[in-house]
Amino acid sequence: MAMASLFHQSSKTHFYFALANVSRRSFSSFLTSFNSRTFKLPFQVRAVTTPTEAFVGFDEMISGTQRKYFMLGGKGGVGKTSCAASLAVKFANHGHPTLVVSTDPAHSLSDSFDQNLTGGALVPVQGVDSPLYALEISPERTREEFRAASQLHGDKGVKNIMDSMGLGMLAEQVMQFLESKEYSAFSRIVFDTAPTGHTLRLLSLPDFLDASIGKMMKLKKKIASATSALKSMFNKGEPQRDDASDKLEQLRERMAKVRDLFRDSETTEFIIVTIPTVMAINESSRLCASLKKETISVRKLIVNQILPPSTSECKFCVMRRKDQMRALETITKDPELASLKIIQAPLVDVEIRGVAGLKFMGDMVWK
Repeated sequence: MAMASLFHQSSKTHFYFALANVSRRSFSSFLTSFNSRTFKLPFQVRAVTTPTEAFVGFDEMISGTQRKYFMLGGKGGVGKTSCAASLAVKFANHGHPTLVVSTDPAHSLSDSFDQNLTGGALVPVQGVDSPLYALEISPERTREEFRAASQLHGDKGVKNIMDSMGLGMLAEQVMQFLESKEYSAFSRIVFDTAPTGHTLRLLSLPDFLDASIGKMMKLKKKIASATSALKSMFNKGEPQRDDASDKLEQLRERMAKVRDLFRDSETTEFIIVTIPTVMAINESSRLCASLKKETISVRKLIVNQILPPSTSECKFCVMRRKDQMRALETITKDPELASLKIIQAPLVDVEIRGVAGLKFMGDMVWK
C-alpha cells in the first residue's frame, strides 16, 4: 500500500492518532490560513507562559527570558535543518524573539522556510507570533570582512591564523552574538549546524586557538626580548609597542568567551538528530562521546523519520518498521545515548516547507 496511507491507518498510540487526524485537505487549509498571518512587533520578549496542554520537555526550553542557545547537529541527511527551523518557529510562537542560524556551508534554511535567506545578513521570517529572524552565515563574506579589518589595523598575525581556518569565521560570528547590540534582543538562538565532523571542529576550535596563540605569544615574547636587548646594546632607543601581540591576546580572550558559551550548561544545549538506522545511531553515539569530552551539555536525542505501526499487508512497511525498531533498541543499550531523552519524530506524507509546515512538524516533535 502507498506510504501515504500509513499515517491514516494507525490508531495504536496517541502520538500517531494526532497525526492521522490531519488530512491533506485540512493541512492545505492550515497552510493557507497560517501563512496569511502578519509579522508582529514590538521586538521584545512577551510574557512567556506554558499552556496547559504543553508536555514536559518543551516547557523547560521556553521557561524564562534569559537568552539560551540550542545547537542541533548530527549526521548529514537526518533532518537537522527541519528540526532546527521547527524549533525556532515554536519558540517565536511562544513569545521569544528568536534567531535561527545556519553554520553549514551547504545551507538549507532558505529551502526549509521557503524564503530567500541568503546574503549573510539577518532576514525576518513572516508568519509567527514574535519576531523570528534567520541568518545563513556566509563564510566568504565573513572572511572578507575580517581581512578588511585586519588590513586596516595592520594585524597580519591574526589575519594569517584566521585565514587558514574557515571555522574561525564561524567562531567570530558566534562572538558577535555575545557582543553586538544587533543581536541583544533575541532570547533564543537556534543553530542549524553542519554535519558531525565540521561541527566538532568548530566546537573544539576555541581550545585549539587558545593553545596555538599561547605558543605564538611565548615565541614572540622571546624574540621581542632578544631584539630589545640588541637594540639597547646599540643605543637604538626604546622598543616599540607590539600591536600584533595585543591583537592576538584580544583574539585569545574572545575565543575563551566562545568556549565558555559552548560549555555553559545553563544557557547552551546541544541536541543530536539522527534517524533509526544502525549506521546513523553509531555516528550519533560517537558524536555524543565527543561532545561530553568537550564538556558540552547534551540531553536530548531526536530520532527522525520513524514509521508508525502498520495495520496493512504492506510487507515493505512491516519489514522497514521492524528494522527501525531494532535500531531503536540499540539506543537503550548504547553507553553514550541511553541516558538521553529520546524524542521520536514521525515520517510524514507531506514535504515540510514554509512556516506553516514547520509549525505542523514542531507540534509533533517539540512536546
